[in-house]
Amino acid sequence: MEEKSINILVESCKKGDRSAQRSLYERLASRMFALCLRYCGKDRQMAEDLLQDGFVTLFSKLDTYKGEGAFEGWARKIFVNTALMELRRKDALRISDDLQDAKYMASELPSALEDIGYEELMELLSQLPSGFRTVFNMYVVEGYSHKEIAQALGISEVTSRSQLARARMWLQEKIRARA
Repeated sequence: MEEKSINILVESCKKGDRSAQRSLYERLASRMFALCLRYCGKDRQMAEDLLQDGFVTLFSKLDTYKGEGAFEGWARKIFVNTALMELRRKDALRISDDLQDAKYMASELPSALEDIGYEELMELLSQLPSGFRTVFNMYVVEGYSHKEIAQALGISEVTSRSQLARARMWLQEKIRARA
């Protein structure tokens, strides 16, 4: 998104211009839907609900955007927080016990990923247990630190690191199993 034109669009939205709101929605919807879907796994209905809730929040908080930093980055935070609030509400962030005895090991994931396509990777990510998927998305995709993840999810940094390691191990096992 060209930041100058997006800022003009945002200013029009702040003034209540419905066509500007529609244009902003159309520019962001596909990327924000993909973000929502990453947090929901395969639950498209939940992702659609999150998309709608995220846009309601975005438009209601638009006055707080001061034009500092990229607008899309600001919007992404709103959608991530919307997804996290819903997952928290559904208690989906409960720490997964599937790999309770897992030990952190050096990741073979990067080399295994060389042989896997984008669609297959997205399919595997959607199958991750919810707690693993959430931490994996926040750390690997969104770029949050373990400290930020811990604060957002109400867990310790150690738990965040553990969930990421477990997510990686889970993915490694699934990738190896398909070979």
